Amino acid sequence: MKKVKFLFTFIFAFFSLLAIAQEEEQNEKEPQSGHINQNKFKQLYQEFSTPNQYRTASGAPGSAYYQNTADYDMEVTLDDKNQKLYGEETITYTNNSPDPLTYLWVQLDQNVRAKDSKSSLRNGNSISPVNQPGRFVSEYVEEPFDGGFNIEKVTQNGDNLKYTINQTMMRIDLPETLESGDDFEFSIKWWYNINDHVVNRGRSGYEYFPEDGNYAYVIAQFFPRMAVYNDVEGWQNYQFWGSGEFALPFGNYKVKITVPADHILDATGKLQNRNKVFSKKMMSRYERAKESFDDPVLIVTQEEAEKAEKGFSIKTKTWEFEAEMVRDFAFTTSRKYIWDMQAVNVGGKNVMAVSLYPKEGNPLWEEYSTKAVAHTLKSYSAHTFDYPYHKAISVHAKNQGMEYPMICWNYGRPNPDGTYTDRTKFGMISVIIHEVGHNFFPMIVNSDERQWGWMDEGLNSFVEYMAEQEFGKKYPEAIAPLDKYPSRRGEPTKITSYMKGDQQYITPIMSNPENVYQLGNNAYGKPATALNILRETVMGKELFDYAFATYAKRWMFKHPTPEDFFRTMEDASGVDLDWYWRGWFYTTDYVDIGVADVKSYFVTDNPTKEGKEMLKRYGVEDPSTISAVYVVEESSDEFTEDLKDKSPLENAVTLNEYMMDNFNNQERRTMEVPQHFYQITFNKPGGLVMPLIVEYKYKDGSSERVTYPPQIWRKNDNEVSRVLATNKELESVVVDPDLETADVNIENNSWPRKEEPNEFEKFKEKQTKG
Repeated sequence: MKKVKFLFTFIFAFFSLLAIAQEEEQNEKEPQSGHINQNKFKQLYQEFSTPNQYRTASGAPGSAYYQNTADYDMEVTLDDKNQKLYGEETITYTNNSPDPLTYLWVQLDQNVRAKDSKSSLRNGNSISPVNQPGRFVSEYVEEPFDGGFNIEKVTQNGDNLKYTINQTMMRIDLPETLESGDDFEFSIKWWYNINDHVVNRGRSGYEYFPEDGNYAYVIAQFFPRMAVYNDVEGWQNYQFWGSGEFALPFGNYKVKITVPADHILDATGKLQNRNKVFSKKMMSRYERAKESFDDPVLIVTQEEAEKAEKGFSIKTKTWEFEAEMVRDFAFTTSRKYIWDMQAVNVGGKNVMAVSLYPKEGNPLWEEYSTKAVAHTLKSYSAHTFDYPYHKAISVHAKNQGMEYPMICWNYGRPNPDGTYTDRTKFGMISVIIHEVGHNFFPMIVNSDERQWGWMDEGLNSFVEYMAEQEFGKKYPEAIAPLDKYPSRRGEPTKITSYMKGDQQYITPIMSNPENVYQLGNNAYGKPATALNILRETVMGKELFDYAFATYAKRWMFKHPTPEDFFRTMEDASGVDLDWYWRGWFYTTDYVDIGVADVKSYFVTDNPTKEGKEMLKRYGVEDPSTISAVYVVEESSDEFTEDLKDKSPLENAVTLNEYMMDNFNNQERRTMEVPQHFYQITFNKPGGLVMPLIVEYKYKDGSSERVTYPPQIWRKNDNEVSRVLATNKELESVVVDPDLETADVNIENNSWPRKEEPNEFEKFKEKQTKG
C-alpha cells in the first residue's frame, strides 16, 4: 500500500521534480562572473531611508514630525497699461524644526525669465530647416524678454538685510540665529514685467486680445516665496529651471490686489470686501448662487462682460483676500470675464464651484466648466478626503493648464464661430478635472514637485482618470455617442507605445523632472497607469482604495515623500508591493508576457525514457522492481493514439489500484480523474513582473480564467510552467485577454499563435472590402 501511495504521489509530482532536475542541471554548468539576477522581489531597503522619529516605517508622520510655516501680508498693484506688477510683502517665518537656522532661502521663480537666466542654455539645440516667422524672430532677432524680479529692498523693521541672489534663489543672512520655536519677520519690495504666456509660454502671464485691446491676466509665482526646510532635504533650494515645479511651506495669507476699477478678479482665499467690489446686482446673484446646487448662476453675464470690454477705466479698485493653511497664492483679473458660480455639497459643507472666462470661451465654457469643477470636487473627495476649502475656481486661459490653491488655469477654446470638436470639448473637461484635482495633490497633500514630479502629476492623473470615467457615467449625454469617457491617460493600452520605445529616451519615474525626456509620459501617464493597474488588477479596488485614502488623510497639509506613499500603501493594505514599486518606478522595464509552449501529456503504465532517467536520478535503477505511473508527451515517439481513447485508470493499472484501495465507491463517484494533462510554459521577455492572467478555452465551447499571483515569477524571472489537469480538450490559451497589464507585445500572448496576414494579404483584404 505504501508503495502504491508513493507512486500515485510520484506521478502528480512529475512536473515539480522535473523543475528541480532542471535547477540541478543549472548548478552543474560552468560558473559565470557577475550578478545577473535582477529579481524584483528583493526588499527595497537599499532604496529607502531608514525610518525615524520624523517618518515611520508604516508611512505615517512620526512623533517628532515638524514643518515650518510662512505667513504673508502683501499688497500688489497691476499696471494694466504697461503690463507690470508691483508688490510689497511682509513674511513671518516660523522655525518649527529642532535646528537653529542662520539663513533663509527665498524662491525667485520669475528669474527663470530674467535676461541673464541660464534656463534657456541648459539644453542643446540645432538649426531647424523651416520655422514660423514669429518663432524665428523671437529666437534669433528680438532682444530676450526680461521678466525677472527686480528686488528693490529686503528689510527688517526698516533696516536692510544682507541677501545674495543665485539665479532663482535668494539667501537672506539672518542678523541673529533663528532658534527652534522662534519666528522671523522681514519685508521684500519688488516689481517685474509680466510675460505674454501665449507667445513665450510660462505658467502665468497675460493674453492680449487685439480685437478689443484688452488683456486677461493669470498671475502666479508673482511674489518672492519661502523655500521648504524639512527633515529630508534641509533647505530645498534646487533651482527652478522650468520643468520641475514647486516646493512650498504652508501658511496664512492676507493679500490686497489693486487693479483697474472695471476689472473682474478672483483669487486664492476668501474675499473680504465683497460689498465694496461687487455691485448690488452681483451681490444678489451671488446670494442666489450659494443656494443653487443644480446649475451655475451668472454673477457677470456675457452681455455685461462685452460692455465692460469697451470701458478702460482709469480708476482702480482694491480686492482683499485672506487664506488659511495654503501653500501658495494666485489670482486672475480682466474686464473681459464672464463669471458664474454654483454650490456643491461636499461632506455636508457647501463649496462654491466657480468659472471665469471671456466670451471667446463660449458656448463651451458656460456649458461644461463649472459642471466639471463641481464633479471633480465630489469625485476626488470620495477617493481621498472632503475638500476643505470654500471654493474652487476654473479660469479660461489659452494654451494653459496650471494649478494653485483654490484656483487654476485651463485651456479649451472654441472656433471663432462658436463651433468646437470633441477633441476640444474633452480636452477642456479633462484639463479642468486635472487642474482642479491638483487642489488635493499637491496643494493639500503637499509633495515636493521640484524633486518628484510624479507625486503630484502621476497621483493626480490617476484620480483624474477615475473622475473622468465617473463623469461619463454621470453625464452620458456629454459623451454620446461614446459609451465611456475617452480618457487620454490611465488605461493600460495607452502607455505601451511609450514603454516599448527607445530606451535611450526613457528614464525611471523616480527621476527629477528636469532629467526626463518625455515628461508627460514619465510623470503623468506611466504612474497613472501603474496605479490604475495596481487598483484594478493587482490589489483589487477595496484594498487599494482604503490604502490610498489612508495615505491622503495621513498627509493632508503635510509634506510626504515617495517612501511615505509606498510604505502607506503596503501598510494599510497588507499587500507586499516592493516588487511593484521596484519595477514600475525604479526601472524602465516593460511588460511582455507570453505563451512560450504548450505540451499535452497522457498517463501510461509503460516506462518512458524520460521517466526511467528520472527514476535513476532518485535511486531506482530497474523500473520493473516497482509499480509506477508515467506520463508521455503527445508529440513524442513513445506516444500511441490508443492512450487518447482510454481513461487514465485504464492506461495506468497502479493508478486504478490506488483509487480502489484508498476511496470507497461513493467517494470515487464524486471524483473525476483528468483525461488530459497540459504543461503550459509562459515566458517573460519584458522585465516587469505582473500577475499572470490566463484564459483557457476548450473545444466544447467552455472557458475558464485563472489569475496566478505575481509571486509566480519570484524564483524564475524569465520562464514558468503550470500544469492544467482537465477532462476537456484544450483549444487555446490567451495571456492578459482584457489587456489590463500594459503588455507591449500581444503577438506572443496566444496559443496557438495567431498568424498575422502579410502585406499582400492585407492589400488583398482591403481591395475586397473596397
